Amino acid sequence: MGKQAVTLIGLGPMGQAMGRAFLAQGHPLTVWNRSPGRADELVAAGAVRAPDVEAAFAANELVVLSLTDYEAVHAVLGQAGAALAGRVVVNLSSDTPERAREAAARVAERGGTHLTGGVRTPPSGVGDPASATFYSGPRDAFERHRSTLEVLTGTDFRGEDPGRAALLYQLQMTVFWTTMLSWLQAVALADAHGLTAEEVLPLAKETADIGQFVDFYTPRIHRGEHPGDVDRLAMGVASVEHVLHTVRDAGVDTTLPAAVHRVFARGLAAGHGADGFTSLLEVIRKAA
Repeated sequence: MGKQAVTLIGLGPMGQAMGRAFLAQGHPLTVWNRSPGRADELVAAGAVRAPDVEAAFAANELVVLSLTDYEAVHAVLGQAGAALAGRVVVNLSSDTPERAREAAARVAERGGTHLTGGVRTPPSGVGDPASATFYSGPRDAFERHRSTLEVLTGTDFRGEDPGRAALLYQLQMTVFWTTMLSWLQAVALADAHGLTAEEVLPLAKETADIGQFVDFYTPRIHRGEHPGDVDRLAMGVASVEHVLHTVRDAGVDTTLPAAVHRVFARGLAAGHGADGFTSLLEVIRKAA
């Protein structure tokens, strides 16, 4: 039996990497992108260019979406017409859990099946089985197409709720982007003092590895305990203030450290000064 044919809609850097992976493994591939020129390279490598969205959906049962957000997803679904019926739409676009649920309902109303995906790798990791993607939605549809989806990355199925994969992805991005932005903040501060990014690199890599801290604090969070036996929030506030003052003195933008300071200050105002750092969780759980 030949390899499963796939339709791929959305040919940004991630979509391009996915298209190359499918073609490399011998999967017949139909592609569509709003800017047609982005399909040229994949077409030259053997893909078929669909003339429009409806034709792209009609071409194959399995349709993979790699779009910027769910605004783009809904625009594409709106152009699919009757061809959406009977299709398994693997939506690898990023957005909120609730919007993933809305998209799943919309696809189901029109006779299709929606699988949500959250790709846990940059384009360079597509095609590597060591990479992974969260999936959620109807298990039977996932299992039926698992081997084809594993051409892209390893698969990590997380249940039937179509919003679960989106939630897990956004949890990961919450940690990732905050950490990456803090690294840029440190590079800017170092630069103001004549140090290069290369000189900061070993320090940044060492500090960004927070696994031991997460391992230590997670059981306490699970128990709802925030003792100040190894750290006290009052000391943390002082440390954060020192960071903020150092950044300000260097003439570097203070938006990020000021935001961190505001969270710590709210914890102090809420009476957590003698508690541990994780007592800030009680503050963060409530909107400011």
